[in-house]
Amino acid sequence: MTTNLNKTFAAVQAASRELALLSDETINQILNAVADAAISETSLILAENEKDLARMDVKDPKYDRLKLTEERLKSIATDIRNVATLPSPLGRILKETTRPNGMKLSKVSVPFGVIGIIYEARPNVSFDVFSLCLKSGNACILKGGSDADYSNQAIISVIHKVLKKFNINPHIVELLPADREATSELLHAVGYVDLIIPRGSSSLINFVRTNASIPVIETGAGICHTYFDEFGDTSKGAAIIHNAKTRRVSVCNALDCLIIHKKRLADLPLLCEKLKDSQVIIYADTQAYQALANHYPAELLQAATHESFGTEFLDYKLAIKSVDSFENALGHIQEYSSKHSECIVTENKERATLFTRIVDAACVYSNVSTAFTDGGQFGLGAEIGISTQKLHARGPMGLEEITSYKWIIEGEGQTRW
Repeated sequence: MTTNLNKTFAAVQAASRELALLSDETINQILNAVADAAISETSLILAENEKDLARMDVKDPKYDRLKLTEERLKSIATDIRNVATLPSPLGRILKETTRPNGMKLSKVSVPFGVIGIIYEARPNVSFDVFSLCLKSGNACILKGGSDADYSNQAIISVIHKVLKKFNINPHIVELLPADREATSELLHAVGYVDLIIPRGSSSLINFVRTNASIPVIETGAGICHTYFDEFGDTSKGAAIIHNAKTRRVSVCNALDCLIIHKKRLADLPLLCEKLKDSQVIIYADTQAYQALANHYPAELLQAATHESFGTEFLDYKLAIKSVDSFENALGHIQEYSSKHSECIVTENKERATLFTRIVDAACVYSNVSTAFTDGGQFGLGAEIGISTQKLHARGPMGLEEITSYKWIIEGEGQTRW
C-alpha cells in the first residue's frame, strides 16, 4: 500500500468518528445544500461529463449510464432531498431486555464506519452513495472507473465545497485515483475500511469478491427474466415486457430474457409488438422464432444460441425461451438467474404464489415490471446498490442496510464468576 493512500484511508477513518457528533438536523441541512449545489453547479458537472462522454463510443452500452443531463441531475437532487426527509437509521432500539440480575441490554443500530464503493461508468453513484452514507453516519471512499473520472471529480468537488461551508471534515467522502492500483489498495485496506460494495459488471464483482481482504456485499449483475405463463394476460404482458426491456436498457433491472409457455406462442407477436419501435434485436429459440417470423422485422430477428441465455445485454437485445411447463420455466430461471429480479405474468393466483415462493431472487414480481427494482421506487430514498447475496442485505440497499448494531449493557455493578 502506498503512503499516500494509506494517509487518505487514515484521514477518512478519523473523519468517520466525527460524524457521530452530527445531529440528524445538521445532516439533513447538508443534504439539502448538496441537492441545491447539484442544480446550481449543473453547467460545471455537465461540462466535465462531456469530457468523459467524448472518450466513449456512443454505441457502447455504458454510454447511457455515463451520460448526465439537466433532467438527470434534477432527479438526483430530488433523490438527495428524499433521503433528507427519511428518519435517521441510527440509534434505533432493535431489541431491549432486562436480565434476571438487573442487567439491561439494548441492541442499537450504528454505522458501519467506513464504506468503500467500487463502481464503473455511473457518476450518479457518487451523489447517491454520499447522501446515503452521510444520512447513516458512514464515511465513504469512492473508487470510480476511469470512464467517469472527470464527472466524479466534479461531483466530489461540489460536495466538498458544501461540506466546507458547514465546517465539516471533507474527508468524510474521498474519491480515489481512477487506476487499478487504487482498487487493489482499497481492497486490502484492512483496519481502515469496514465494508466494500462493488457496483458494476459481473467481472468487476467477481474480481472484488476474489481479491478483497475486507467484507464484501455483492451488488450483482442483473440477468432478469419475465415468464409469460399459460394463464397470462396479453395486454399486461406486452406492457410489462416493453417497459422492462426499453425503459432504460443500461440498468441492472432491465429485462434480458422472456420465457413463454408454448400454449401462448400465438400471442408472442402481440407481446413483442412494441419492441419494434425501439429496434430491439430478438434472439429466439426455434419455436419462438417460428411464432415471430413474418410478424417481427427480419433484420431484428435472430436464432438464439446457447450464449443468448444467461447474458446481461445492457442493450436493445432480448432472448426468448419457450417452455412446455411451469416447472421448466422455473428450471430455466434457476439455471440462468443472477438472483436479481424475476417476474411472472399470470392471472392464476396459485401459480403466482408458487412462483414468488420458489424463485430464488432478491426481488420477485407478479404482474409488475422488473424496472421497479430501485431504492427510490421502494421508498428508500435512494440506493447504494442492489444486493444479490443473502447475508446482511438483499435487494435495494437503503439506509437500514448500511448500518450495523452494537449491544449496550447497563448495570449497577453486577459481576460474573
